[in-house]
Amino acid sequence: MNIRLTVVILTKNESIHIQRAINNVKGWADHIMILDSYSDDNTVQLAEELGAQIIFRKFDNYKNQRQYAIDYCKNLTEWMFFLDADEYLLEALKGEIKAIIGNKSVDGYYMPRRLIFMGKWIKYGGYYPTYFLRLFRPKLASVDREINEHVRVQGVVKMLKHDLVDENLKGTHFWIEKHNQYATREAQSLIIAKATKNRKIRMKGLMTTVQSERKKWIRDNVWNYLPLLLKPFVYFMYRYFLRLGFLDGREGLVFHFLQGCWFQFLIDVKYLEKIKTNKVVTEA
Repeated sequence: MNIRLTVVILTKNESIHIQRAINNVKGWADHIMILDSYSDDNTVQLAEELGAQIIFRKFDNYKNQRQYAIDYCKNLTEWMFFLDADEYLLEALKGEIKAIIGNKSVDGYYMPRRLIFMGKWIKYGGYYPTYFLRLFRPKLASVDREINEHVRVQGVVKMLKHDLVDENLKGTHFWIEKHNQYATREAQSLIIAKATKNRKIRMKGLMTTVQSERKKWIRDNVWNYLPLLLKPFVYFMYRYFLRLGFLDGREGLVFHFLQGCWFQFLIDVKYLEKIKTNKVVTEA
């Protein structure tokens, strides 16, 4: 192992983003690797021209895709950074990482993600800061679940101060298509969660300092049991008014309504549709 830091970018038809992503970390990371899901645009060509290593894997879900990348890198690099194609690091974050990466007592780092939607930084509604574990030692890492997947590290993790920026350039049409697909998977996950009927409320998950664990606790113990079709509207009101989402302006109204209401409502509709379809098949 002679590579200190490898940046891994997952791609599928990301020609609009790939040059920005690679140029953002080129000369900063020791190695840049693209895990491509057989793009049919010129993503791979553009990445090769910028000197990135290309490997391929057919996409099935994000958990398996990320786990494949981690397993591939375990004996390749000391540190690994997951960068989505539509993301980039602020210079302050790159400097912060370079300053701490020699710390042998830490095995992973969470960092805040700054979302840019329709050109606007979404600061309110409880959406910022959202923390993600993106920098870690691959030998100690794994991915926890298929939907809303998160990297977990068997070791010491700490928090970074500066932002990773998520700015997708594909527009609202792509955002809606992507979240329509997410809603299908979320609906299936909700069916599984309700079918197990083993709801056990453990306060430990709520009291943790890890943001992703608190959110998972709330989802598993509260959100999944709220009234269908009603909870998306309540959640939107909570985010937009109580959590000051209206301060994000016109773009914020669009985002908080789409992500906090429309998307959640679509999950409920798909859940009900799946339940009804399954009931009809069973009765037949």
